[in-house]
Amino acid sequence: MQSTDTRSGFVVLLGRPSSGKSSLMNAVCGHHVSIISPVPQTTRNVIRGIVTDPRGQIIFLDTPGLHRSEKQINLRLREVALQHLEDAEAAVYLVDATRHPGDEERDLAAVIAEHDLPVVVGITKCDLPTADIPRARRFLNEAGFGDFTTVELSGLPEELKDRRRGVGTLLDRLFLLLPEGPAWYPEEFYTDQEPMFRIAEVIREQAILRARQELPHALYVEIADLEQREDTLWARAFILVERESQQGIVVGQNGRTVTAIRKDSERVLAELFPTPVRLSLQVKVKPRWRHDEALLKRLIQ
Repeated sequence: MQSTDTRSGFVVLLGRPSSGKSSLMNAVCGHHVSIISPVPQTTRNVIRGIVTDPRGQIIFLDTPGLHRSEKQINLRLREVALQHLEDAEAAVYLVDATRHPGDEERDLAAVIAEHDLPVVVGITKCDLPTADIPRARRFLNEAGFGDFTTVELSGLPEELKDRRRGVGTLLDRLFLLLPEGPAWYPEEFYTDQEPMFRIAEVIREQAILRARQELPHALYVEIADLEQREDTLWARAFILVERESQQGIVVGQNGRTVTAIRKDSERVLAELFPTPVRLSLQVKVKPRWRHDEALLKRLIQ
C-alpha cells in the first residue's frame, strides 16, 4: 500500500434522511460500521468507514441526513455534515429513487454543486417496487449531474449482498477521482471508531428499533465505565431520555424491553469485538437535553 501509484482520500456521503448512506457504508466496508433503523436521522455523528484494496484506500465519511428544520439538534446535524465537505477529496450524493424530489432535495443538490468537489451520484433503493429511476435521473440532469457520474444502487439485505447492484461500479469511479497517495490506515482497518463510541451506537440502534413515535430522537447513550476483565469487556451504560413516560417505554413491562436491548446489543457487539462484551444498562431521564447546546456539541461531531 506504500506504492506511489495507489490512490487514497476522504469521500463524504451526503443525502436526505433515510437515503441509504449508512446501508451503503456497511455494504462497501463489509462490516457493521454505521447503525441502521427505519427512523430518519439515526446517524448523528460523522462515521468513518475504510475500504482498502490494491488500487488504494478510501475513507468514507457517513454524515447525518440533511433536511430543513430550525430545531437546535437538526441545525447542529446539518452543520456537522456540511463542514466535512471542506476536507474531502470527493463526495457521494445519494438520491432515494422511491421519493419524489422536493424543495429539500433541490436545496441539497444546490449546496453540493456550490463546492468545487468531484461527485458521484448514487440512486438508491433501485430494487424496490416503488422506485422511479427515470424520475430520479430527470431531477439529477436538471440539477446538473450528468449520467456519467450516476450509479444505480440496490438495497438488498445482508444475506443477498452478492446481488447488490452498483457498489463495485461506485468504488471504481471513486478511485478514479482520488489523488495518488499512500494509505492513511493499516490494511486490516475498516473503521477507526473508539470502543466506547461503537458500544454506545449499537445500544442506541437497538433502543431505536424498539421505540415508537418521537422517542428515537429523544434518547442518547452514555458509557459510564469500560473495563477489560480477563477475556470479557464489561461496559456500564445509561440510556437517557427526556421524560418519565419515555423512560417507561424503554424499560418496558417488568424490564422486558431494556433486557431485550441489552441482549441484542451484546449479540451484535460479539461480531464486532474480538472478546465477548457484557453490558449493564440503566434508563435515566435528562429533561430537554436536545436544547442543551454544550451537550449537543459533545454528542454530535
